[in-house]
Amino acid sequence: MQNIDERIRDLEMTIAALPVGYISKKTINGKIKKYHQWTEDGKKKSKYLDDDSAAELGALIEERRILEQELSELKKALPDSLKKKSAAGYVFKTSVLIGDALKRYVDPIRNLQRRDCFAVLEDYLERGYTGKVFILYGLRRTGKTTLLKQAIASLPLSDFSKTAFIQVNPGDTLGDINADLKWFLEKGYKNLFLDEVTFATDFIEGAALLSDIYAASGMHIVLSGTDSLGFIFSESEELYDRCIMLHTTFIPYREFEKVLGISGIDEYIRYGGTMSLGGKHYNEAVTFKTKASTDEYIDSAIAKNIQHSLRYYQDGGHFRHLAELYEKDELTSAINRVVEDINHRFTIEVLTKDFVSNDLGISRRNLRKDREHPTDILDRIDKETFTEGLRRMLEILNKNEQSVQITDTHRVEIKEYLDLLDLTVDIPTEFIPVRNEKLYRTAIAQPGMRYAQAESLVRQLLLDKEFQNISAKDRAFVLERIMNEIKGRMMEDIVILETMMANPDKEVFKLQFAVGEFDMVIVDPAAITCEVFEIKHSEEAVPEQYKNLIDMEKCKATEFRFGEIKRKAVIYRGEDKSDGSIEYLNVEEYLRGVSDSIFT
Repeated sequence: MQNIDERIRDLEMTIAALPVGYISKKTINGKIKKYHQWTEDGKKKSKYLDDDSAAELGALIEERRILEQELSELKKALPDSLKKKSAAGYVFKTSVLIGDALKRYVDPIRNLQRRDCFAVLEDYLERGYTGKVFILYGLRRTGKTTLLKQAIASLPLSDFSKTAFIQVNPGDTLGDINADLKWFLEKGYKNLFLDEVTFATDFIEGAALLSDIYAASGMHIVLSGTDSLGFIFSESEELYDRCIMLHTTFIPYREFEKVLGISGIDEYIRYGGTMSLGGKHYNEAVTFKTKASTDEYIDSAIAKNIQHSLRYYQDGGHFRHLAELYEKDELTSAINRVVEDINHRFTIEVLTKDFVSNDLGISRRNLRKDREHPTDILDRIDKETFTEGLRRMLEILNKNEQSVQITDTHRVEIKEYLDLLDLTVDIPTEFIPVRNEKLYRTAIAQPGMRYAQAESLVRQLLLDKEFQNISAKDRAFVLERIMNEIKGRMMEDIVILETMMANPDKEVFKLQFAVGEFDMVIVDPAAITCEVFEIKHSEEAVPEQYKNLIDMEKCKATEFRFGEIKRKAVIYRGEDKSDGSIEYLNVEEYLRGVSDSIFT
């Protein structure tokens, strides 16, 4: 059973991840409008909410209130001896755990599965890199604190007795941290773990203190925090070549399956991107279950992350063209809009290419010939009218949620920061015949985030008048079909993204012809060879899936440009097998294989 101080620490961490503020109501032109209102850096802020989002966010705010009340009562009941942590007559200025208290803190995670990147941290602690600190950074709920606990729990007993864990809280300063580290150095401590160190407002400008004094004295200094840009700025300015950096934001399929015990590409598409001790379907309940919880994650884990770093780096001198948005308290909103725009563009691309193509695409055919619930709803839709209505609705949604005009310059700069956070990755497209341009489409590295926003958008689109004349049951069925199309495109992005990361010495891209395409091509420039793939969100193997792979003209043109084709394969959801020269590869097995080389 948890003791009081452990429960207090768990409550503080849980509360920090929940939204602040309250839901207010205003009557405008006879209609009740709802807003999320909160105070940040002494300024009052507000964001418009629709009814569903208001209800969902209100529940999260109420959960925070209940937990804050429990925390307050626990602190009152805390014995005086524990209210101020001290050792050998010294009162710590930060929240410190050592000895038995630290053992109780890390014991619950001893038997949990470890992320693959744990080996990099373990190597730092075992080998020692005098003068270098270790930085573990990434977005919220990607396993940073758990990695710290696992590293502490794995230490030999002789090292554990000289190990301390420091939880940095808002309001702590680098001076406070320095005072505590100085005491630990004098007492011969060897391993110092500092969680959420970027909460110290002067960390970016003074981080070199940790490497130049403490790491240089032989101590292992492990830093962790959600403020990824703060660490990146510190590396380029203060720490330079005196740090080892490990980013936790990207969670490949194999780790999602291994650590959380959740298997299946569709589960990864719906909930992938974060980790938790909660186990199966944690993300369904907390992170990417609803649009409100997804928006809250984007707001707190991404937008405020960027804003916090820019505010404290060079006294705010790195805002560039984003300064005007920051000064008007619109930067968080602008960052949210850019993330949503990326997802909206992805959704409309899927709908217009696959759902409303020249013959209304795969969806129309599939719906018409479905054995259990056939419907000709898509045959009755005027594709031009529907497509125009689709675009119009997206623009209306954008304008409803956009409180400031965002320019292309703003988008470019925000996208640069999203790339630095490893949240977005550009997937290239090559062309035959060759064009003088190379196109890219942006993939979101957290699939659960993309899926939640796409599903919310499609649900709203299905309220369009074109669908009002069919039953609720049929609308739900059409929604499922459309979401399967989106899953298919997302599966394609996931496979390409993980293949790119696992093959840094090769070229990975989509190849488009005048008619048709290869979903993925892997080129080995050194060997002058390539592999070509089709990626299908299907459990069935049918010859139509590889018609492009056996097109002699396409293959001949590909070999002329990139080298001999050594492999032709379809990646799908069924079992591994072959059909003549064509391999069929199970997508989960394929992703487990490529993930092996990401951290090796």
